[in-house]
Formats: sequence, structure tokens, C-alpha cells
Amino acid sequence: MRRLLPTPICLILLILACTACTGKVHQFPPDDTSVRLDSTHLPIVWIEVDADSISRTTRVPARMTIIHNGEGHLNYADTASHPGQHIDYRGPIALRYRGNSTYHASDKKPYSIRTLKAPLNRSGKKRKVSLLGMGKDNNWALLAPYADKSMMRDLLTYTLARPWMEYVPQGRYCEVIIDGVYYGIYILMEVVSTGKQRLALDKPGQSGDALTGGYLMEVDCNDEPTYTSRYHPTGSDGRPIADRRILFQFKSPDYDDLSPRQQRYITGRIDQMEQALASEGYRDPQQGYRQHIDVLSFVDYQLMTELCHNVDGYRLSGKFYKRRDSEDPRFKMALWDTDLAYGNARHSEGWRTDTWVYQGNDMLRRGGEVYLVPFWWQRLNSDPYYTATLKARWAQYRQSNMSDERIMATIDSLARVLTSHGAMDRNSQAWPRWGRQVWPNHYVATDYADEVAHLKQWITQRLAWIDAQLR
Repeated sequence: MRRLLPTPICLILLILACTACTGKVHQFPPDDTSVRLDSTHLPIVWIEVDADSISRTTRVPARMTIIHNGEGHLNYADTASHPGQHIDYRGPIALRYRGNSTYHASDKKPYSIRTLKAPLNRSGKKRKVSLLGMGKDNNWALLAPYADKSMMRDLLTYTLARPWMEYVPQGRYCEVIIDGVYYGIYILMEVVSTGKQRLALDKPGQSGDALTGGYLMEVDCNDEPTYTSRYHPTGSDGRPIADRRILFQFKSPDYDDLSPRQQRYITGRIDQMEQALASEGYRDPQQGYRQHIDVLSFVDYQLMTELCHNVDGYRLSGKFYKRRDSEDPRFKMALWDTDLAYGNARHSEGWRTDTWVYQGNDMLRRGGEVYLVPFWWQRLNSDPYYTATLKARWAQYRQSNMSDERIMATIDSLARVLTSHGAMDRNSQAWPRWGRQVWPNHYVATDYADEVAHLKQWITQRLAWIDAQLR
């Protein structure tokens, strides 16, 4: 549940608190703007905005400095009293708000960052840099865990998936100060994008093998130019749901950067893949869907989506990509956006541990959801070859980094990082949430330890249920 808008007097006080040091208006300030950061084990990210406000649609010029003295060392906000600290990055950036549900439903907003060679109001050329040990790129996100009180659901998923999937984004916790105001703990993240240190896809050409790759797309909503599938989602009876459509966005290259020939090529390949899945001979090893998709990549995406019971999985931010045919002609999947997973969703029975997300279209439709799970997933799970691969892969997971013990150890490790040297206490002071009902069916924790205990309990129940289904 969103906060009520403040009264005019409270709003004036809020603005004064946020502009006391900078004279700028913060559109979405923390509940408590008086929190001060002295020292922390987390990297410190300072952002100074060279504009009156931050926009969601247009990037504004800003400057960013990151101090990180290394793992286990303290980082100090008072740089005058603590000179000689390691500057991980200092330079111009282009800044805007990012996200859909994470922007609209959260008081604490996420940001998109582009690192630049020169300020945006000059040349503004992009500059690829390494931030906090992550690979060089110019496209970054500052994720703002808010509805996720554990603040670890995204990084937990990526940590568990990393040994199995071709590319999984990296992220680092940090504490953020914007124009002198403490904004709390964020996750400085790679985004799923193309680049030598991300998805290493060659830029598509105009003919021959170069035309065949690489392309990064996603199943998503209609907030950007889209391509509409020729097939509808299906209900539990296998019949098409005629009043719903499957939409694809083009992430790299952007839709506007695709030539007409490239658009025709990649949409044609999507059509071929879907036609093979919808055909009567879809199970055929040579003529069916297997020539169009990397089965193991789709299996890994499904298992991770189902493990965390991500009710937005498959149907929103469902990223998939294609290399050049000479490398691999099949589509593959990539993970993104699981902060509303692991029982942390108010909608679509997201709190449950005993259902398959890919089978949820009937319930999603009854709940008024516009975007449903593509028919692909029900079709795949009706093929004995695919389900045998799924079960075998799950057995590998459970004997490796996804045993009960190792998952709990991963959670404990992330929790130690978040609570070290008072970081979580500062964040909770800036954004008080304990004991507050965020939305119906949402677990109300009394403190951070209780939230972590609840997350562990939910995962234990989920693992047991999946084990029973995939024997």
C-alpha cells in the first residue's frame, strides 16, 4: 500500500529537509532525511544531480563518486578527515529513474546510470568502466529494494543461477547519498545487455550470417515499441485465450535502430520458433521446437523462475537472445527481476509454495492481469523429453549449490553483508517498514532477522514441494 500524500504543511517541511544543503527538490525523498552515514563496510556511492530534478523518461546530467577501500575495510563518508581512500569511480553520468512496477509501486525509486566521457550537457559520449570489480560497460542500474524487505531476493537468485546459466548479471550492495541526502542501501547492478563483459553478442549486419545475430529481446508489456506474437496465451485446457496477446520488445539493438531487413529477419525467426512449438509435430527432435531453442537454457530459466515462484516470470522481463547462426542458431534465456519472488507478491497468489507459475494463466486472467504466460511453457512441459531434462537438471541443482544447506548458507552470507556495521539499521531508519502491512497476504516481519527467518521458511517449503513434483 502506498503512503498517503503528505499534508501541505508536512510537504513543505519535507521539501525544506531535502533542500537544506542543496537547494534542490527531491521528488521521492526517504521518510527520514536526517540519517547520517559516517562509516560502512559497503561501498559509498555519491551522486550530485546537475539538474533541478530527476526524470523517468529523459536522462539528466549528474556526477558520481564511489569509494570502496576493499572487502573488510571501512569506507568513510567524511573524506576530509579520511583522505587517501580508494576512489573506485569518479566522473560524469547520465541519470534517470528506471523500472515499471518497481518505480510505480515503491516509494524508494531505482535509477538507470550511463557512465560518460564528458558531462551530458557537453559531448555526453558513453564511457565503459569497471565498477566495484564488475566488467567494463557503460550501462548500469541502481536497484532499490523496497517491497523486498530482505533486500536479497535478486542477488540470491543470481547467485544460485550463476553456475548454470550462460550469463547472469552481477551486483554489489552499496549505500547511496544523493545531493547530500542519505538514501539507504541499493544494489549497483549490471543490466542484461549486450557487450564484451555482458552478453557477448555481435552486432547484427544486413546480410548473410551477420544478419542472423545477435539480438536481445524480451517478453514484456506495451510501454515500448513491440512485436505481437501470432499466437495467444493458452489456458489450462490448452485453448487460446483470445483476448490476450504476447508482446515482444527489442532491447539490443533497440527497435528504432533495427533496419527493416533486421526487423523482418528476427521477427521471422520468432514466428518460426512459435510455429514449431504450436505444431502437431512439436516433439519431433529434427522438425520440432528443439531446432529453435536451447533446451537446457529454457530448463534453467524455468527452474529458477519456479524455485523463486516469480509470478512476473515468463510474461514480464522474459529476456531471450540469439547469436549468429554460425555460433548457435537457437534462442536462449536470461534472468532478470525477481524482487517480488519467494512469496513476496500481493498478486497472482505469489505467496504460495505449492503451485507452478507457468500454469497460472487461468488465475492471472481471473485476477485481471493483462499480460499472461506465453503458450511456450505449457507446450514444453507436455513433452516427455523436456520434462526428463527438467528433472535431471533439478537433481544436479540439489546435489550442488542448491542443497538446503548451501542455499541457507548463501542467505546467511548476504544477510551478514547487509547488517555489517549498521547498514541495515541506517536503511531501516531512512525507510521504516517493520510492522507495516505493505499489501494483503504480505508477511509482516517484526525486524530484519524475522524477515530472513521467514524467507528461509518459505524456501524450505518450496524446495520440498518441487522435490516431490520432480522425482
